[in-house]
Amino acid sequence: MDMTSRMTSHFRDAMAVCEASMHALSAPLAGAVDLLFAALANNGKILACGNGGSAADAQHFIAELVGRFERERLPLAGIALNTDTAIMTAVGNDYGFEEIYERQVSALGQPGDVLVAISTSGNSPNVIRAMEAAHEREMTIITLTGKGGGVMSELLTEHDVNLCVPHDRTMRIQEVHTLILHALCDGIDALLLGDTE
Repeated sequence: MDMTSRMTSHFRDAMAVCEASMHALSAPLAGAVDLLFAALANNGKILACGNGGSAADAQHFIAELVGRFERERLPLAGIALNTDTAIMTAVGNDYGFEEIYERQVSALGQPGDVLVAISTSGNSPNVIRAMEAAHEREMTIITLTGKGGGVMSELLTEHDVNLCVPHDRTMRIQEVHTLILHALCDGIDALLLGDTE
C-alpha cells in the first residue's frame, strides 16, 4: 500500500466535493446568511443541533456566534441544543432519545428564530422532530445534510434553506459542513461589520 498516494487521494476527493458544493450551494448559502442575519437583527436567536460529529459542528457554530469569528463584535444569540447533559439525559430517560431536541425547541424557540439542523444523512429522528417542533413555533430552518438530504429535505418549506452537500461519503460531507458553517459566520459578520474584502 502506498500511504502517500492514499493521503493524496483524500485531498483530491475533498477538493472535488468542495468544487461541486460551491456550484450547488453558493446561492442557498447566501440565502441562509440573510435568514440568520434577519433573526439576529430582530432580537431572535439561533438554535442548532445534531448527533455525533454533527453535534460537534452545532457547538462549533454557536461558539463562533457567541464568542467571535474572525473580528471583534458583540456576542450573538445562539444555543447548541446538544450541550446540556442534564436536559438530554432527563428527556432521553423520561421520553426517549428522539425527543431530546424537540422538547428544547418547544421550550426555547420563538417565531422568527432559526433552527440549524445538521445531519449527514438527513434522516436523524431526533433532528427531524426538532424540525417539526420548529415549524410549530413558526421558526425557519436551515438544514446541513448530504446523501440527497433524506427525510429532512422533505420537511422544508419555501421559507427554509436546504444546504445538502452533493456527496454520499460521511467524512466528505462533514468536511464541507465545517466550510459551510464558517461561510455562514463570515457572511453574518460581513453584514454586521461591513465587507473587508
